[in-house]
Amino acid sequence: MSLRQFEYALAVAEEGSVTAAADRLRVAQPSVSQQIRGLERELGVELFARTPTGLVATVVGRAFLREAEVAVSAARRATATARAGADELVGELVVAAQMGFGTRQWPGALDALRRRYPRLEVTVFEEPSSAELERLCRRGVLGLALMAACERSPADAHRLGDEEFVVVLGAGHRQLAADRVDLRELEGEAWVRFDRDSALDGVLLSVLRDNDLTPVTAARVSQTATAVRWAAHGLGVALVPASAVPHDHEHLVRPVFPAVSQPVIAVLRQGAGPGETALLDLLRRETWTESAPFSPVS
Repeated sequence: MSLRQFEYALAVAEEGSVTAAADRLRVAQPSVSQQIRGLERELGVELFARTPTGLVATVVGRAFLREAEVAVSAARRATATARAGADELVGELVVAAQMGFGTRQWPGALDALRRRYPRLEVTVFEEPSSAELERLCRRGVLGLALMAACERSPADAHRLGDEEFVVVLGAGHRQLAADRVDLRELEGEAWVRFDRDSALDGVLLSVLRDNDLTPVTAARVSQTATAVRWAAHGLGVALVPASAVPHDHEHLVRPVFPAVSQPVIAVLRQGAGPGETALLDLLRRETWTESAPFSPVS
């Protein structure tokens, strides 16, 4: 087995077809098909099943692809570290953020990192599930992860600041007259909520429970930008991280009472390279809300 075969299999799984994977990898379609067939012969299993909508990983294929992703990520990091010099860092850095966190801080930090290491390719994705984010951290897939602190946060987590949560109201909402919205004044309001396994929906449920409020669901969404837009149009109210609110919607946002915030931490992979440590340093330099002292719990 080769790393190239792993990369081809991951591309096929993501694209759903050999043709699309070949286009993405910029190689001939027969080459991808040959590599996948050779990999399946060597493993003695079928990695993909044909369906009317394309190729889908089998049960054993999904298990294999999880490990292949770890191997490919580790190989890319090793290459980047080996090529790192005083003036150069080449390779790919994969980072992730809990959805809605650090939205305003990422652009400045990434722009500075790009200017420092112009040949370093950074892949950033948002993950709605804190449990999945923690799993990816444990498996070493991520170079750096930005997330809310919790009881399971590693002891060596790096505190960056706090993410304040705000309520988004529709134009003309009566509570826009207040500087800060008392959550109890929102009793009976319908909420634009996030997916059930989203960490942000967990925050809302906890806040409503603490204030003796019963959640009324207007709709569920998977992205913070959608929640803000729908709440702004009056579908319901939404509770989102302050940094996730676009500037053109800030006039429809109010802080809440009691205040809602979560400590934001950065978790580096074990044996982090110069790219990860440089990005952490740049994130530290961004402006974050500060509140109570934070002590990570292992």
